[in-house]
Amino acid sequence: MTDISELIRLATEARDAAYAPYSNHPVGAALITDAGDIFTGCNVENAAYPLGACAEQSAIAAMVLGGGRTIREIVVVGPTDAPCTPCGGCRQRIREFTGPDTLVHACNERGVLLTMTPDELLPVSFGPENLK
Repeated sequence: MTDISELIRLATEARDAAYAPYSNHPVGAALITDAGDIFTGCNVENAAYPLGACAEQSAIAAMVLGGGRTIREIVVVGPTDAPCTPCGGCRQRIREFTGPDTLVHACNERGVLLTMTPDELLPVSFGPENLK
C-alpha cells in the first residue's frame, strides 16, 4: 500500500507543474486506484475561464485513460497552508469513481490538513446508482 506521504509528494510535484497564470492558485492531485495504480493531475487555466481543467479532473481523466475506474484514495494540494478542498464539479467527479470507504485528503506539502469520505465531501449526492 502506498504511503500517504508519497501521494502528497506526487500531488505537490503536479501542483508545481500547474498552469495557473490567471488565478495564481496552482493545484495538484494524486490518486491511487483499487488496483494500486497512481495517477496525478494539475490545474490548467485558460484565458476563457470556463475552459480550464481542475487538478482532480486531470487526475481522474488520466486514471480512466489508464483503465482505472475506482479511486481508493485521493490527495489534493493547493498553494497555501489552508486546506484546498475540491470545487463542486470535482466533488461530483470524485463521487463518480469512489466507494463509501474512499478517503479524500486536502493537504499541503507537509501533510494532511483535512480528510473526508465521499459522503462528507458531497452529502446526499446523486450518482450512477440513481440512474438504474
